[in-house]
Amino acid sequence: MLRGIRGATTVANNDKEEILQATEELLHQVIEQNNVIPEHVASIQFTMTNDLNAVFPAEAVRALKGWMHVPLLCSSEIAVEGALPLCIRVLMTVNTEVNQNEIQHVYLEKAIALRPDLVS
Repeated sequence: MLRGIRGATTVANNDKEEILQATEELLHQVIEQNNVIPEHVASIQFTMTNDLNAVFPAEAVRALKGWMHVPLLCSSEIAVEGALPLCIRVLMTVNTEVNQNEIQHVYLEKAIALRPDLVS
């Protein structure tokens, strides 16, 4: 079965190292909480709000051992007035036997406000 795992986090500044560190932390949480292995990942899509452009968040995946062949895509989040700023989002599509209601979506930092119903 193909399932999507969502996640998001925020940073304080449009800084390359800060974006990469926050993205790596988000990925580690998604991977750990859902027992994801690279061979089961179909692709990962990242979006960032328009106030972030110091680095592609996909670069954080390349720092993970064994993830070199996972297809990655980065794009800009739609600029909606009043939306959460300085936000990095991820959608990881994985092959899994886990039921959809058992997927652990991960929201960190100020991004918790995006989906408080999914944060434990």
